[in-house]
Amino acid sequence: MTYAVSAALQAAVFQKLSNDVALNALVGTAIYDALPAGTLPSLYVTLGPEDARQQSDKTAEGAWHNFIISVITDSAGFFAAKQVAAAISDALIDADLTLTRGRLAGLYFFRARARRESTGQQRRIDLTFRARVDDTTTP
Repeated sequence: MTYAVSAALQAAVFQKLSNDVALNALVGTAIYDALPAGTLPSLYVTLGPEDARQQSDKTAEGAWHNFIISVITDSAGFFAAKQVAAAISDALIDADLTLTRGRLAGLYFFRARARRESTGQQRRIDLTFRARVDDTTTP
């Protein structure tokens, strides 16, 4: 197994979302790898936690990466967040991402969870995607 492709995968996902026309029409530049200081917009996207599991074979070191992309809003309902979640799914499912290290063998939707945050003022949708990567580049 290798975790060496993780940063390249994250960068490619971030770039894909940041450059997606449909997603940008909904949230503009409010797509974050790390939340900025200060007041956040009322609707934004953030890259979140990741789990990786070994998936090497005879041809390459590889791994399955399950990663979460969250849509967060302070809107009264889930409608706007679900529109953003749909745009994220459209952008990422089966996307052909170019990585700076390794190769993306596949990118799939795994699951989603929509809920109110503890205070009831925010809505949150956590989308989990699963990527299969091979580390085909020698460090």
